[in-house]
Amino acid sequence: MNRRRFLQISAAALCAGARAQAAPWTGQAFGAEIALDLRGGVRNRQDMRAIRDEIQEIENTFSLYRESELTRLNATGRCRPSAAMSEVLALSRRVHLATLGAFDPTVQPLWDALANGNSGASLRAKIGFETVRVAADIRLGPGQALTLNGIVQGYAADRVRDLLVARGYSDVLVDMGEFAAIGGPFDLGVSDPSAGLLARLQLRDGRAMATSSPGALALPGGSHILGPQGQLPRWSTVTVEAKSAALADAASTAFVLMERDEIARSAARLGLDAVHLVDFDGNYGPL
Repeated sequence: MNRRRFLQISAAALCAGARAQAAPWTGQAFGAEIALDLRGGVRNRQDMRAIRDEIQEIENTFSLYRESELTRLNATGRCRPSAAMSEVLALSRRVHLATLGAFDPTVQPLWDALANGNSGASLRAKIGFETVRVAADIRLGPGQALTLNGIVQGYAADRVRDLLVARGYSDVLVDMGEFAAIGGPFDLGVSDPSAGLLARLQLRDGRAMATSSPGALALPGGSHILGPQGQLPRWSTVTVEAKSAALADAASTAFVLMERDEIARSAARLGLDAVHLVDFDGNYGPL
């Protein structure tokens, strides 16, 4: 079971108190089957088509599983970025710096090696987002490639929320595995792959929530959440509340690898609303 499918199933089980019937859509995106639930409903087919088109555009930019702007960048080592790519890389840089490098999109070659059963030891020297040049064009270092899977699902939730706000929606929870709220509050839960449901939270208007669990997907060489400096996961589940689902997504990915005091300092730098931690013994607590 991949991370996105685990989170979507958890979300379906834990969301409660919606004031109207959900409007579901399932399809392929971000390299997996995803489900989009709009708690509060969609008014018409045109709006649902606009949502699908929005997701398609994001796929065309960030997918690693078909030709996209990102795969072309990884193949050539340079490109002139779209506005969306520049926005996501700027936020990635911010989180990279705030987490002292724990969030690092340049782990992609190592991820590929581990997924194929190789050690990838020789690839660790190429990891380092600080060597990626992002200006009028993007230039990767020799042998580098990027993955934005630790931020782009949240970015997609933000984009869908913005689209619905522009179309006049006032009470919808966007659920793409990461959550973004319009109106509300909406009741959500913190769930761990091993310990199950541990807490219930409320997500308010204009806020977002994202969860990362290293146990949701295992690679032959370990967890799917890779420590760029060789860090091992320190937490079984991390849930982050923030204004932006993209920010919450990236932060939760990094925090899995960090000690509590490091997380507290990074959360303050990033201006996060709240962080919820579950250790490997199933103990839950807010930061």
